[in-house]
Amino acid sequence: MEVTRHFTATTIVVHNNKALLHMHKKLGFWLPVGGHIDRDELPHMAALREAKEESGLDVELLNGEEPLEMGDVLDLPKPRHILLENINKFHQHIDFIYYANSKTSELLPEDGESGDIRWFPEEELKKLTDLPENVVALSLEAIKLFKK
Repeated sequence: MEVTRHFTATTIVVHNNKALLHMHKKLGFWLPVGGHIDRDELPHMAALREAKEESGLDVELLNGEEPLEMGDVLDLPKPRHILLENINKFHQHIDFIYYANSKTSELLPEDGESGDIRWFPEEELKKLTDLPENVVALSLEAIKLFKK
């Protein structure tokens, strides 16, 4: 059995101690913004692009370390996690997980994106039963890191 793997980028966006999730149109459950990394696109740029397309937000990625200066070599912003996700028995995603902060809560997804998008506080995330376990864990970790 051959398994195909695609690279994806996911952005857990936080604002005022709430995490942003949207109802995925194909899967029918709440997920953070994200999607496939385009050909020749850098993972962190895909994370920013997907956040903009799916929410209308210009976000700032959390990068815990200062990039090294190495001449012509670029030190890319590091994802918080890299996950191997089983989509089905023939397909997996290698998902670069970034955490980001938004200065505003105003959402304006692009046409064709899910219009069912909203901010979830910690208490509500913990009560949702139809969320994948990793979405809850990542969202709670991101809120904790940005907590004021």
